[in-house]
Amino acid sequence: MTTQPARPERSGPETASVMDASPFKPSLVKAVFRDVTSMHVSRSAAWAAASVTRTVLTEIIDGARRAAAEEARKKLTPGDLLSAIDRNAELEVGNKWYDHSPTFRGLTGVLYDAEGVIVPSRRRSRSRKPSAVVGAHRFEAGVRKLLRSQGATAVPAMVRDLDGIASVFLTDLARDAAAVVREGGVERFGTATPVMSGEPAPPPFLKYPLQAPSTRRGDGRTIDRGDGRTIGRDDILAATTIQLFGGNLRQRALTEAREATQHTCTSNREVSPRE
Repeated sequence: MTTQPARPERSGPETASVMDASPFKPSLVKAVFRDVTSMHVSRSAAWAAASVTRTVLTEIIDGARRAAAEEARKKLTPGDLLSAIDRNAELEVGNKWYDHSPTFRGLTGVLYDAEGVIVPSRRRSRSRKPSAVVGAHRFEAGVRKLLRSQGATAVPAMVRDLDGIASVFLTDLARDAAAVVREGGVERFGTATPVMSGEPAPPPFLKYPLQAPSTRRGDGRTIDRGDGRTIGRDDILAATTIQLFGGNLRQRALTEAREATQHTCTSNREVSPRE
């Protein structure tokens, strides 16, 4: 019997398995990027952005699960989300969603006018201009898949908030990645690296300088660094360091994004703008 040739293997989890498990597909990621920028998004950049978003949402869900377990509950509620963020400042992402969701009203504060009357919250805009809040529903399927993979269930309000956080976070990630490409490197945003109290400063997150365009190494393999018109994987990694201020979550997000995109960044061809 003729056997199919085996796929190349590498140490650690299979890249294909990592990608198949991602709840946020490249098509969704690229749709979000199109709302933000007209730049081309490379395949490896789309996978990296999906991976980072998955890592952030997984950590939020894990924190909410621990909060629910303390009350002997399995179904997650918005209160568990607040508890997770309160216990871990790294999880405070997607802040633009906070003004939209009733869950975060207590965190953002209640506004009063000069006479001490509560100012009503802003009404939802019906603008045709795409936004992270308007497009949050696109993430529901991915959020539910991620919840199932973590063995968790959530009330609809919790799913809504996870949708919104994912949408806003990925939109902000897209904006920062586009800015990195336009400005020629993350150095534009400063070199300070915030860290958690008592932790050593993390090592440099990129092996290659961000300013350089995509080039071939001596073995003929392509390094995905963008070309001034394309958002590459390393631009996503740079944007991740802007969105996640430091600590374990940022390092894990960067590591998992590199693992998820290893095969696309070492393929024996250039990344085509039509890809």
